[in-house]
Amino acid sequence: MSFTNRFCFSLLFSLVFTVNTYAESVSDNEFNSETTSSSTYVPAEFLAEHLDPKKLFLRSSAAIVMDQRDGVVLFERDSNEKRPIASLTKLMTAMVILDSKLPMNEILKIKRADRDRLRGSKSRLSYGTQLTREDMLLIALAASENRAAAALARTFPGGKKAFVAAMNIKADALGLKNTHFTDSTGLHSGNISTASELAKIVDAAYSYPLIRDMTTSGKDYVIDHRSGWKVEFFNTNRLVRRKSWDINLSKTGYIADAGYCMVMHTNINERPVIIVLLNSWGKYSKFGDSNRIRHWIDSAEKRAKRSYAGLASAQS
Repeated sequence: MSFTNRFCFSLLFSLVFTVNTYAESVSDNEFNSETTSSSTYVPAEFLAEHLDPKKLFLRSSAAIVMDQRDGVVLFERDSNEKRPIASLTKLMTAMVILDSKLPMNEILKIKRADRDRLRGSKSRLSYGTQLTREDMLLIALAASENRAAAALARTFPGGKKAFVAAMNIKADALGLKNTHFTDSTGLHSGNISTASELAKIVDAAYSYPLIRDMTTSGKDYVIDHRSGWKVEFFNTNRLVRRKSWDINLSKTGYIADAGYCMVMHTNINERPVIIVLLNSWGKYSKFGDSNRIRHWIDSAEKRAKRSYAGLASAQS
């Protein structure tokens, strides 16, 4: 079954996914549904004048918030500091796979060589599991499956070494001077970047429709062609399952060296915004920070639109 058909089928599921959210998150219910009218487009530079960075309290050590349409940075914190990026790495893994034009319906097999020898992370994919390359990519992106990402690199022409080289060549092509990759999974702390360059990676990944679809699949499954069984999974970003969020691309990551990380391309009042959050304090802080950013932009945009409309009226 193709990803598109499975994606449509998965929308029929109504399983409630409960998460212990005792951490510091701002409830989605607190977001004012009476958002700003989209009748007036406020340029990002004008909006930025109404944004007070001192009123945005984030629990992430490094961050950047960017208007993707205008290319204007709305907020940044230590955005040029190089850090391990954990599974955010998998966005580059996906771009390299799709650029290679390898057959997406080819069956790949999970082997012991794909196990996590660095950190001993668990996996839904037992040795011998057989998935199409497309399904390997899907579960690597949405569920952050490390064995799937490892298998994608291992089966690349030339193997893992050639794959990592292709990742770094892609980074150079995107003009990323402070980004370097060591493996396809992000388990190695040698996968490093900055918040500002991760925003560029998100912007580049956004141009791949399949990456957008896969990273925003809330709940889905892949088929093990060895057994015929379904392997079900949830997206590691719970916000993609919230109707109050309009998310176009998403990826989370965690290793001890990187802390909790997340990147998103989302629409806030129909404004395309890229959010990068690195080394959040706790497991749920990245979700709380995302909600705080949305409230912060929404409140400022209401003020900016009133001011912008008044300015336009005075000039007419």
